[in-house]
Amino acid sequence: MSVLQNPYFWVPCIIFWVNQYLERIQKLFLPFVHSYLDDLMAIPVVLGITLQAFRWMNGENTQMVFSKKQVIIGVVYFGFLFEGLLPFWSSTYVRDPFDLLCYAVGAVYFWVFINNKGIKKLIEP
Repeated sequence: MSVLQNPYFWVPCIIFWVNQYLERIQKLFLPFVHSYLDDLMAIPVVLGITLQAFRWMNGENTQMVFSKKQVIIGVVYFGFLFEGLLPFWSSTYVRDPFDLLCYAVGAVYFWVFINNKGIKKLIEP
């Protein structure tokens, strides 16, 4: 199944967009939600888009999925970039270890619901 046809891909996308609309347009600020919801949605959205792009580039392999190692590398990359490097360069970014937990939870969501291999591995012994 295409990532774009998977409703579990669209759930974090819509949650992210609604959260951004409420924060930036409606100026509704909920501290806990503002701090962690985007981080929770980031990995499923970014890895979902990336997986779909890889499938398009490898037209003969439309059922391609990411390995656990690739998903972990994605989480480590996000953690390194957003919790390591960017806080040094800009005061916009704040180092927060709970963000790493949100990335990890988002990766589990991606693995189980979007990366089809994750669903098969969860069901099969």
